[in-house]
Parts: sequence; structure tokens; C-alpha cells
Amino acid sequence: MQEVSWHFHFENSNYPNSETVSGKFKIINMLLPQFEELLALRHQAGDLGAVTTRRVQTPLSGLYASVFRGQGMDFDEVREYQHGDEIRNIDWRVTARMNKPYLKVYREERERNVILCIDSSAYMQFGTRQTFKTVQAAKVAALLGWSAQTHADRVGGVVFGQRKLYFFPPSRSHKAFSQLLRHLTLPTPSDELQPTDLKQAIHAINRNTTTGALIFLILDVSQIALATLQQSLSQLHQRHELVLIGIDDPADSELPAVGLVKFIAPDGSELIVNTDNLSAKQHYHQLWLNHRQQVQLLVKQWASDFFSISTQEDVYQSLLTHLRQREKLQQAHR
Repeated sequence: MQEVSWHFHFENSNYPNSETVSGKFKIINMLLPQFEELLALRHQAGDLGAVTTRRVQTPLSGLYASVFRGQGMDFDEVREYQHGDEIRNIDWRVTARMNKPYLKVYREERERNVILCIDSSAYMQFGTRQTFKTVQAAKVAALLGWSAQTHADRVGGVVFGQRKLYFFPPSRSHKAFSQLLRHLTLPTPSDELQPTDLKQAIHAINRNTTTGALIFLILDVSQIALATLQQSLSQLHQRHELVLIGIDDPADSELPAVGLVKFIAPDGSELIVNTDNLSAKQHYHQLWLNHRQQVQLLVKQWASDFFSISTQEDVYQSLLTHLRQREKLQQAHR
């Protein structure tokens, strides 16, 4: 079966064409995150910045350090074990020689490059629940970026899906990261005849980023062709650590019952589906499941991590949940 990516175009009497200037303005505001809100997520991520010079460890920043900096540590020294230390860091050879427990102490590597690769295509301007995918993706990027800067990582980004690709060099500057966040709040031009794609984003990352970076791919996984995703993951895996974060909506996997719906493929071909038909809904759901299973297999093949966040979920709590799961898996393999 030929793989085709589709997007919704509703033609149904329940959704009359009654757009107004004010209505369009409201829709645009809903599609885009608010810059002040993205800046405020800095406090949840764990760094109060200008408010205080004391570094604040929230659950998210603590998990970021444990999960993403735990593999990037240099051995520093051995010292005597103290109550509350991690047992897994005990140096058993020194312990046996000294006849009392000693611990390996590690020093965190500084200034690791963290790249947030963010999908801003037309497919992201979709949502049937609490918010739109564009808003969720921006919040994910903000929380991860602020957490990375809390631990002295250099944060940059690449935004694709528009006519022009935007690359923001990695930096420890809060001002530079704020410029990336502000870009995510800008309206997308409507004349996107040839939008940039994931392949171009990967090329920009490999061309402008030194080896050993931590790459977060934040995108609509259901709209990425498997062949493109496989090529992108394999290219990134050769040089960087990779985490794939899918931005989902319940309607991606479960068709809402809204009567006849016209699906339009990127090549312009159309398909009319009766969303009230049970067998059609089941077939649609199975296609989504098959694609998602293939994505998970690709991620395992290239030793990457993958989780998804829905438009109806709280981004902060979802990130906490997934990072805790990853931390448990890492501890189980030590």
C-alpha cells in the first residue's frame, strides 16, 4: 500500500463557512502560543534567572540532569561514602581495599549543545481538544530549553515547515533562546508553496552543530513519511543523541463523527470519507496504529527515544512522566 499523508478539510453543514475578520484573528491567536507564557515556563523548568542568582531545582530540571546529563559525566575523584549517596556509584575496588565504602564522584560536562528541531508546518495548525499542536510544540521546546540552560547547556534550534528554514545557533544566552521562542509565536505566512521539510532541517543541524549534541525532534509524527523519518534518524544517530517527541491530537487516531469529510493529500488528490461509518473509522484507526508501530520500530533501530504528547495533556506533567520513565529504564540497565 502506498503511504500518503493526509490532512483534514471539512465540508459539512455542522461547520458552515462563516469566517469574519474578527473570527480569523481569534483563530490565529489560538493557533499560536503567547510569548509571555513561554517565558513564564522558565520558572517551572527550574531557573529563576533575574529574580535570583540561586539555582532552583524543580522536578523537571532535576530529571533533565539525571536523564540527559547522566551519560555525559567525567570521572573526578573517589571519596568516602556518605549517607544518601547513590549506591550504584560505589567504587567496589577501593571499598574492598580500604575496608569501608568509597564513592566515585563525577563532574558534569559543561556547555553541551542542545538543539530543538521544531515542526511549524501547516499540519501543526490543528487541534480538536484543549489547544493546537503549534502551541504544545512551543511549550515543549520552552520547557526543555529552559531546563537545559539551567544546567549550563548551550541551547539552539531549527524551525522548519515554512517557506524558509530558521536556524538559531546554540548559546547559553537567555536572550538568544528568547529570540527562538518569540519566533514560534509569529504567524506563518500564507503563501507557503514549497515549505521546508525535515530533510532540510537535519541537513542544517549536521552542517552547523558539532558532534555530540542532544537533539530533540518535536514534530507531527503522523505526517512524516516513514522513509523520510528513517533517513533522518539514521543521519542524526551517527553524530548525536536523539529524542523524538510526537505532538498528537485525539483526532489523529480516532475520526470524529462529523459526517462526510474530504481528505486532501499533499499532491492535491482527494478522498471523501463518511466518518459516521464504523468500519471506516476502524480502518482509519488501524492505519494510524500501523504507522505508529513502524515509528516505534525505527526508533528502536537507531537507539533513540520516543514519546508523544497530546493536545489535551498538560505539557509539564507529560514531560515529567516520560522523563521519569526514561530514568527508570536507564537505572534498570545499569
